[in-house]
Amino acid sequence: MQVFSHNTICSVKALVKAGRKHPNLTMLLIVIILIAITLLVVWDRQPTTRLNLPLVPSSSNQTGNLISGQDWSHMAGAKQTNEGISVMPVGLAIVNQDGTPGQANPPVNVNGPHVVYDGTVRIDARLKISSATAAAIQFYAAPPIIYDEWRYETPSVRISLEKNQIRITIWNGTSDAPAIVRSTQRSFDSETTITTVISKDSVAIYSGGQLIDSEKGHDTFRTGTIWFGADSTGGNFMIQSLAADAMSGLVKVASAPSLTVSQSDSGSLRNLAAKSRRKLPIGAAIATYPLLSNDSYRNLAGSQFNMLTPENAMKAQFIHPAPNTYTFEDADTLVNFARQNNMQVHGHALVFGEANPAWMQASPLTQRQQIMIDHISTVVGHYKGKVAEWDVVNEPLADNDLADTTSPDIRQTIWYQAMGEQYIDIAFKTAKQADPNAKLYINDFGLEADGDRWDSMINLLQRLKARGVPIDGVGFQAHVYESGDFVDKSVLERHMQQLAGMGLLSRVSEADVTGDDAQQQALQYQDLLSACIEVPTCTSFTTWGITDALGSTTTLHTYPLDYGNDLLWDENYHPKSALSALQNLLKSE
Repeated sequence: MQVFSHNTICSVKALVKAGRKHPNLTMLLIVIILIAITLLVVWDRQPTTRLNLPLVPSSSNQTGNLISGQDWSHMAGAKQTNEGISVMPVGLAIVNQDGTPGQANPPVNVNGPHVVYDGTVRIDARLKISSATAAAIQFYAAPPIIYDEWRYETPSVRISLEKNQIRITIWNGTSDAPAIVRSTQRSFDSETTITTVISKDSVAIYSGGQLIDSEKGHDTFRTGTIWFGADSTGGNFMIQSLAADAMSGLVKVASAPSLTVSQSDSGSLRNLAAKSRRKLPIGAAIATYPLLSNDSYRNLAGSQFNMLTPENAMKAQFIHPAPNTYTFEDADTLVNFARQNNMQVHGHALVFGEANPAWMQASPLTQRQQIMIDHISTVVGHYKGKVAEWDVVNEPLADNDLADTTSPDIRQTIWYQAMGEQYIDIAFKTAKQADPNAKLYINDFGLEADGDRWDSMINLLQRLKARGVPIDGVGFQAHVYESGDFVDKSVLERHMQQLAGMGLLSRVSEADVTGDDAQQQALQYQDLLSACIEVPTCTSFTTWGITDALGSTTTLHTYPLDYGNDLLWDENYHPKSALSALQNLLKSE
């Protein structure tokens, strides 16, 4: 180690020579030189990048343990143990509607603890890397939103420990793609601590006391809340400890909210329906993440409806992401919410041409029948006695460009390619065996009008009935996306009565109506519900969502969000005239 240059040493000699004439000065120079040497040696031994964090405040109400006494049992891939949280690979991803690869969808612990803070918060995560090839923790300003097979990326920072490197990925809420991706070559021990310092306009990440990355001027965490996620690749890793401490301001660890909602509003849809002649169940498609993170959404879901359809959580790509992996956690949350609020559950959907994980799509044709049987048996068996009815096969009818000349009315899904039309028979028989008491439905769009599509459905149902397939009913999706889609109430009633003549039930399963004309929207919603009320074999009425803020007609991949206008509450959770129309109809029954 060379502390001083040659010129520096010569200068010191000159000073000492000059000091011989003054002994006291000589002693003073020697002391100064010794102190300087000591300081320079110590300085040279320090790392080039140093972490100088303030002391953690001692006040107990500012220190939050995010593992001990907290709930991680509802996050996919997470298992709470005596050593901490074991994180296993689940491989969750959202495919595009055409089946091509889409977005990664790593798990978020929405039904567990999150942090509320004002000021600057320090998060220490002690990780033990065992068999994982990549171990990632992710901090979200708000949980991401799943818009009917598209993940809206809220601001977040992801820290991934990979072989000999740490990768930092930051989303700022303006795109599906991250705003920043940086990799730092750095070795780390099998047990290491990652410290993240967050304020509303900055993020700094440290590993082993050394600064890895620092970003200022980004309002990634402007919400003042932090939600936690974790994901693994290649094997498991352990979160041994996770704690949030206030460096300035206050930090509070908040648990998941109660899932029980008051149903005391006498004017709610569910209460009005309960008092009406038919006592028809009124339902909505409901999503897990906003249910746990948005009070307005949760209160409407539990107070207004007495039937629940999981919007996405039971589709194959969400519940069966890998051959031997089932992730029931999000769907379980919805089922538990329904049970706590006296709601029926309509399961959606066991077999579908879309929303299938990549491994299912790539499976050999000779294996698909067994894959489908195992999937149905496992999912229906898991919810036996908890889910009253199922969309066993969703959207089996072909669009013109998806038809097979040998069976022109059936869509060529991955299941049809392997088994032909018999896949429908096998699916229903498997579901019936898994839960003999559940009602089993086919669900499809465009059935509300006369024409080729309705004729194709009737022909399919006749073939299924002739083959002894245990089908109980048909779901009319009733999507009204433009003026040309408007449903004639008398035609819908006639179609439901035709099904009744075949011994089949019916239901309005996914109603949403374009709101370009508020009066027409209200009238159409009223007609759809009225048709169901008038036909005794129509068993329920369900809207495909609650609020435009989370509706499936939001334009895909848009930042800021370009909301649809199809549901009963607008994007600000204000009720529309369409809601009043349904309430008035139920009051008159």
